[in-house]
Amino acid sequence: MTPIVSIIMGSTSDLPVMKKAADFLNNMAVPFEMLALSAHRTPEEVADFARGAKGRGVKVIIAGAGMAAALPGVISALTPLPVIGVPLSATLQGRDALLSIAQMPPGIPVATTAIDGAMNAAVLAVRILALADGKLAARYDGWVSTLRQKIVKANAELDRIDYEYKVSDPEATF
Repeated sequence: MTPIVSIIMGSTSDLPVMKKAADFLNNMAVPFEMLALSAHRTPEEVADFARGAKGRGVKVIIAGAGMAAALPGVISALTPLPVIGVPLSATLQGRDALLSIAQMPPGIPVATTAIDGAMNAAVLAVRILALADGKLAARYDGWVSTLRQKIVKANAELDRIDYEYKVSDPEATF
């Protein structure tokens, strides 16, 4: 199997957040790799990775970064592939990382998720890949339908909670 998505993190301390991306890609049967690369501690390795990713068959890169949060931008500067940045809440509740990743100069795009939004990074990667992969699109559509079912179930549970002044209309459709 050749990875088509790379999940990159500055260190393994980022794994608890970035694991959410891996879990989603695994559930969608998308081949991926996970690497620890640091824009500051291993800059040559980051450059080699970014320049070689497309040639290895990678199609989308998810890069998580906290604190200085340079990793997604550095990768984007060195590859033509789409890069999705995940700001990590390492310091300042992740606001510093969010701004570092979102405020890229023209010509160096990084799609940016919410702070610790690794799951949405994987969802976006799957949406990008599904444009050219009908089977993946079908798997993704099936997953999306489960989101609706969760809300339908939640509303049924909320309807069963009783309060003296709560008004419920089981026939309501929206």
